[in-house]
Amino acid sequence: MKLTTAFAALGLTLVAVTPADAHHSFDAEYDSKQVVTITGVVTKLDWINPHAFVYIDTKDDSGSVRRYKVEMGPPYALMRGGWTLESVKIGDTVTVKDAALAKDGSDAAGSMQSTSMNLASGQQLVMR
Repeated sequence: MKLTTAFAALGLTLVAVTPADAHHSFDAEYDSKQVVTITGVVTKLDWINPHAFVYIDTKDDSGSVRRYKVEMGPPYALMRGGWTLESVKIGDTVTVKDAALAKDGSDAAGSMQSTSMNLASGQQLVMR
């Protein structure tokens, strides 16, 4: 009987445990000493938790396109800072100032406390 009880308790524990998405460390993914300013066209927006993302296509001098994935703060914090769901639209030209580059060399960047976005309207909003 004790073995049955132990298996039942184990089964309930396994059912009750749900996988949690780990919240990453900023310093593990981004290099705050290597910052970049990105100017380009917004191609995608993800207003999701725990962080929102904006995708920006840029062109270099040769005309090659780079698509940056820029991690922003959580949606609730952005809205408290003045963002709305209409602040940025696909097709807008924006400039992200002082975003930390990804350590893995990908075209990703993370927003620090000082990172801001100049919107097409001329408004500047903090991205954290």
